[in-house]
Amino acid sequence: MISYLKGIVAGIQNHSGNRHILTLEVNGMGYDLQISGRMTQQLPSSGGEIQVFTHYQIRDEVPFLYGFSSPADRDLFRYLISVSGIGAALAIALLDTLELPELVQSIVTGNVQLLIQAPGVGKKTAERICLELKSKLIEWRKSAGFFVATDGPAPGILEEVQMTLLALGYTAHEVSHALHYVSEEIGLPKDAFVEEWIKQAIAHLSSSEVSQ
Repeated sequence: MISYLKGIVAGIQNHSGNRHILTLEVNGMGYDLQISGRMTQQLPSSGGEIQVFTHYQIRDEVPFLYGFSSPADRDLFRYLISVSGIGAALAIALLDTLELPELVQSIVTGNVQLLIQAPGVGKKTAERICLELKSKLIEWRKSAGFFVATDGPAPGILEEVQMTLLALGYTAHEVSHALHYVSEEIGLPKDAFVEEWIKQAIAHLSSSEVSQ
């Protein structure tokens, strides 16, 4: 079993359906690995050296090699594809939509609204992921070093705040970071009014857009 490959980036191909193929040259041999769109942004330029953690899978007698930037990313991918009805494409879509700590937090806390932002993930699928993985990830995150954040609105108003911001067109990643900023940097109380959380989050997101 291949645990990881260390080699030179020979090329990146972008295919339809948001499929990204990294060609990695290792000791004169080229390996094609399917990776997430997020990982393509972390790769060195062509000719640069990188270590990629791998998952080998055979589907319909065809071998596939998936690449990840860390063992934790690969572990979570494996947890996701263990859920009934979740294939590699949906697992990668989830990893692309939310950063690893955010994805783990969403599953552990049953935050369906964030999970369904991933392409192809519906409400029932998101609920199934939470049901089947919550207890497993609670244990796994301890050893992996990921802990559910306590910042952000209180659970009773969190979903309403998120749904409002998502409906305004912000991505799940932007919403998560905005709520973290409002909590940590501004110090807004967890039980503040929904309207105040939304107002402060939009103000931060708007200022971020202007500064870009």
